[in-house]
Amino acid sequence: MMMKSVGVNDPSGVAEARRAATDLAQRLGFNETDKGKLALVATELSTNLVKHGSGGEILVGAYEDSESQGIEILALDKGPGMSNVAACLEDGYSSAGTAGRGLGAVIRQSHFIDIGSWPGVGTAVLARVAPGAAPLVKPPTVPTWGGVSVAKAGEEVCGDALSVSDAGNVRTLLVVDGLGHGPEAAEAAVEAVRLFHRYNGNTIANLLDYIHGGLRSTRGAAVSVARFDPATKNVSFSGIGNVAGVIITAGETKRMVSMAGTAGFNTRKIRTFDYPFSHGLIVLHSDGLASSWTVDRYPNLAALHPSLIAAILYRDFTRVRDDATVLVGKW
Repeated sequence: MMMKSVGVNDPSGVAEARRAATDLAQRLGFNETDKGKLALVATELSTNLVKHGSGGEILVGAYEDSESQGIEILALDKGPGMSNVAACLEDGYSSAGTAGRGLGAVIRQSHFIDIGSWPGVGTAVLARVAPGAAPLVKPPTVPTWGGVSVAKAGEEVCGDALSVSDAGNVRTLLVVDGLGHGPEAAEAAVEAVRLFHRYNGNTIANLLDYIHGGLRSTRGAAVSVARFDPATKNVSFSGIGNVAGVIITAGETKRMVSMAGTAGFNTRKIRTFDYPFSHGLIVLHSDGLASSWTVDRYPNLAALHPSLIAAILYRDFTRVRDDATVLVGKW
């Protein structure tokens, strides 16, 4: 699902972020108690952006994984950052002369929370509210994935999409970038996701070929698919167009090979490239993210939840004039 982006630089932004969260909760059928939790989380996180981060951005969207399902809120700023995240999580701690109970309140109302912060770089907070669920004592222990997908400013729909399939003992990741942006790009992206799940039992080269053929009635898209098999410790990657695939292991970054062309129109013979991989991150992203990004400024980035990693890359490297989607798989 596309995430709603809200710029927060003053109290009006705080109100808009709260409204975006509660509107989504209403559409998803949250009860009044859970809707109230979500409103509090959105208010505290967006207020912190104004007080501590010199403004920033709130992303609101639905999520679903093996642990739970609900709504997640991401608060992103490029402010001074935190030198001691653990201290900032304690009630009563404040660097702005306030009561300092904001993050503590967020923790109490959330099912799950994670924070990435580096001095001089900024802070990113992920908070998830799962209806009726108790707080998660510790982060998920199973291999996880997460992502962000945000429409170009002024567009009602996103021409990008992401999806994940856990069929058999392998995990397959997809990112698609419909040509251009707006409703017709979104139509191509939605069709690519449908075809991805219909034909996922095939090799990824054949899967991508089915997607390529199925998009002929649309305006076309850039599409990349990555599949990790833990038994062989291998990532297979196949891509058409400018959806990038990257492997990050022990701080080293390797960019995978994608072919030129547009799925649904023209491409060379679809090829699969195999890369050794046993642990780390697999990142797929549309060209809404600058291709020159690195993770050098983020010590211990891989320890964070994948949704938070995706949001940090989005925050620091988005091109802003296009839809942007980042999908992170973590093992």
